[in-house]
Amino acid sequence: MVQLRKRKAAAEPAAPPPPKKVNSVRSVKSTTSSKKGESSNNGSAPAIKVSTGDSLNLEGFGGEVETNEGEKVTLKKLVDESKTGVVLFTYPKASTPGCTTQACLFRDQFTDLTATGFSIFGLSRDSPKSNTTFKTKQKLPYGLLCDPKAILIAAIGMKKAPSGTTRGVFVINKEGKVEAVSPGGPAATVEVVRKLIGVEKAIEEGKTNGQAVEQAKATNGDVTMADATKDDAPKADEAKPTHGDVTLADINKDNQAKSDMATAEVAAEVADSAQKLDVGVEPGAATATGNEAKAEVAAEVADSAQKLDGGVQA
Repeated sequence: MVQLRKRKAAAEPAAPPPPKKVNSVRSVKSTTSSKKGESSNNGSAPAIKVSTGDSLNLEGFGGEVETNEGEKVTLKKLVDESKTGVVLFTYPKASTPGCTTQACLFRDQFTDLTATGFSIFGLSRDSPKSNTTFKTKQKLPYGLLCDPKAILIAAIGMKKAPSGTTRGVFVINKEGKVEAVSPGGPAATVEVVRKLIGVEKAIEEGKTNGQAVEQAKATNGDVTMADATKDDAPKADEAKPTHGDVTLADINKDNQAKSDMATAEVAAEVADSAQKLDVGVEPGAATATGNEAKAEVAAEVADSAQKLDGGVQA
């Protein structure tokens, strides 16, 4: 008897392998890291692009950075302690040629740039030690901020992917308004601040009064009060009280001439009296004794000398 063999049922297609856990974990980590990076730029808020004219809430903005002296500070604290606001200039690496040029430009113009009350700080990812060496060697009059994680650098829009820093400048006033935010070279970053605070305008307004008067003359053709005062000054003596048509200057000149004449007369009397003493008594004085005559002559000499010492009355 023939036995029939049963055919084997067709095998079911194999189920697709489950996704690798490694990829899943990496994806989760990447997403989490991205979210953390966004929130860390502004404390708890996602990072935003900062533009000139924006008003920022500085509470937690940019996280915490360290000064080259090791003090922990925030941008809010720096702004609160300033008179007008804060200037942050960013640089890639301390003590490199371009960064040295930039830092020294801010150093050399420090007085002008801080004249309106802004506080200046350099900002980089360097360590406190590197920035302290940089500050000491270049004799920088301002503090340097250390932001190794680039949290504040990223918050003000100066972070360069993947881990660099864009050279630039960021200015914020006391009220939290962004006055300027601009990348640029060493000289360009300084120029942004100069224009912002009106250094050129202040220099222009510092022109001398003489220059201003000349400009006014050329424009209006009018005589200014300063010109009138200057022109009238030589006439002041001429306008003093006079006697008839004779000015006071003429009177003084005449009195001086009379005084000189009187002095000359007294001097002549003294010389004459001295001659009498040397020669003897005049012929007209014969009625007196010799001694009495000499006494009279001596009195005349003394009187004449007194006139010379005391001056002659006009």
